[in-house]
Amino acid sequence: MAGSRWIPLESNPEVLNTWAQRAGLVTSQAQFEDVYGLDPELLAMVSKPVKAIIMLFPISDEYEAKRKDEDEALKKQESKLDPTLFFIKQTIGNACGTIALIHALANSDIVLAPGSPLANFIDQCQDKTPEERAKLLETTEIFANIHADTASSGQTAAPSADEKVELHFTCFVEAPTKESRNTEAPSGAQRLVELDGRRVGPIDRGPCTDLLNDVAKFIKERYIAGSSSMQFSVMSLGPPAH
Repeated sequence: MAGSRWIPLESNPEVLNTWAQRAGLVTSQAQFEDVYGLDPELLAMVSKPVKAIIMLFPISDEYEAKRKDEDEALKKQESKLDPTLFFIKQTIGNACGTIALIHALANSDIVLAPGSPLANFIDQCQDKTPEERAKLLETTEIFANIHADTASSGQTAAPSADEKVELHFTCFVEAPTKESRNTEAPSGAQRLVELDGRRVGPIDRGPCTDLLNDVAKFIKERYIAGSSSMQFSVMSLGPPAH
């Protein structure tokens, strides 16, 4: 399956929850929901505590240039993040939705059904590099099936696997540093981390005291500012909305 392309996932909570439930998430305890806006009154409507954020954003030439420059700089730095943070590279075209979902669920305090596809995959990925995990995903057919079934279940007609898509999913979680992992976490020890399988590794986006609000601030400053596109969507993972 190396070099293969999947059908892109639609960005809506129903699709993400269908994928997550098929993969093993116990959705009676955690689900994805829409974040309708990044202003305080709309963030207040989101079920809490938020465990992860998935964002769909437009890829532009400007973004790609910044991404490449940032990745080159990151290659020269030693990461201070907890090394147990789960990260997987993306090697399958249009699989960014599945990669973001794996990042969100593997790095959150959620319940996976024992023996489920994702629980087994995470176990098999222990002691593997991000590249080795990507190879394992390429050969784990059940995830290709879950992705394909979910991609065709959206509210709009799914594009073909070969269609050029200029939208991409990324994930944000909260994680400790190496130093604070096994100690009483001092102020600023928790970090906002961006997980994107196209990047060189997990990216430290600064201190994290409130995941939802910190992600909202970061998205507004780093992704939306200066962009004329309206093709952004944000979804949170947290308790089921009532």
